[in-house]
Amino acid sequence: AGAMEITGLEMYNNFHDFKDPANWPKVKAYVEKAGMTIPMLCCSPDFTSPDPDERKKQIDHEIFSIRMAAGLGAKYCRVLSGQRRKDITREEGMGYVVDSIEKCLVEAEKEGVILVIENHYKDDFWTEPEFAQMMDVFVDLVSRIDSPIFGVQYDPSNAIAAGEDPIELLEKVKHRVLTMGASDRYLASGTIEDLRKQEGGSAGYVSFFKHGVIGKGLNDYDKIFRILKEVGFDGWVSIEDGVDGMGQMIESADFLKKKIREVWG
Repeated sequence: AGAMEITGLEMYNNFHDFKDPANWPKVKAYVEKAGMTIPMLCCSPDFTSPDPDERKKQIDHEIFSIRMAAGLGAKYCRVLSGQRRKDITREEGMGYVVDSIEKCLVEAEKEGVILVIENHYKDDFWTEPEFAQMMDVFVDLVSRIDSPIFGVQYDPSNAIAAGEDPIELLEKVKHRVLTMGASDRYLASGTIEDLRKQEGGSAGYVSFFKHGVIGKGLNDYDKIFRILKEVGFDGWVSIEDGVDGMGQMIESADFLKKKIREVWG
């Protein structure tokens, strides 16, 4: 916090110590003592299983995470759609996801937490890409859930991972964006077309699509931030970097703080 001069620290729901609710107030107090708050909890539910018992497990885990978010003082909790399973149709998957998120929203309302769905690429532990990875599916999904405590966590790099235009996606969902995952990725080799071919068979992100210092990758942050400002965005921006050391994380934070000052004043 001191080196980067940041005010928030996003947490991950599967950290070992977080599984015991007795630790939540301790973590919250520790972060606040360091001069920060916890704005969001990052979670990766998989709601597309055709097995209702498995979906219930995923819903229950997300509900536990929503309670965790509240216990940590977080206003936002991330949701995902799930894996793009080959044994379900698009409409079946859409039904599973919408029903699951709506069940989670009941608990979110009780806890005073807002759910944000990310235009995600592929969880590290999944073998298939995100069900709502592609723009048309993601926009359709978001449009089906009309709730004041549900919105979008926008990540421009994940649109690139899908072989699509992050600015085009932002224009379609800009009025629903509540938080942003600021990342900047680059192609160490290959092309965007090669990314489109990575449909499964391996867990996590492909090896040649790498995190880099924010502002030095494929995203146009001037344009992204101008669009967000035009729609009155004033939410949290998470820094997704640091894979190659804290030095890069600090450089990314400096870039984002400078760019935010330039755009928002």
